[in-house]
Amino acid sequence: MSPEPSPRREGEQGRAGWTTADLLSAVRIPLAAAFPFVSNNWRLVLLAAAAATDLLDGQLARRFGSSSLGAVIDPVADKLFMASAFGVVAFSGRLEWYEILGVLLRDLVATIAFVATLVSRRPRAIPARAGGKAVTVAQVLTLVAFLADSPHLRPLAWATTAIALYAIWDYYRVAPTAERQVGGRDER
Repeated sequence: MSPEPSPRREGEQGRAGWTTADLLSAVRIPLAAAFPFVSNNWRLVLLAAAAATDLLDGQLARRFGSSSLGAVIDPVADKLFMASAFGVVAFSGRLEWYEILGVLLRDLVATIAFVATLVSRRPRAIPARAGGKAVTVAQVLTLVAFLADSPHLRPLAWATTAIALYAIWDYYRVAPTAERQVGGRDER
């Protein structure tokens, strides 16, 4: 009788190939591509699917482990979906360009910071923080308000901007001690 493999430690990473968490993250890419071309009812379905896969991929990665690919595909898929969705909001004219910029500010700053670390040949990531997760929730609520044609769209956009500013400050504050190399333990 051969011994059973030891159970995977929580959050183990570095496996080759695609994991279930990686596949869930990757699902957001075709959702992002479809978002501008469907009706608002379908957009709501796509938004719900994107939010669900974002929630589940992180839980699966922490529970069962992830691959180095997951540390890249997850934030890329997140940012592509938000860019696509808020591109639709921008073309609707229901928010001003600076309000959309505010809603996406955390994503823009995170992308610029990551590219800067790539250029310096020291790619680093900061583990997810409560402020960053709050921004994501606020972005989803802002999109729901847009899709529902809610009068709360503009106040939600400004609230999301405020949360984004807090999240940027919080990440900046902890960056010197919290960052780790990309490909290390799961960043989702």
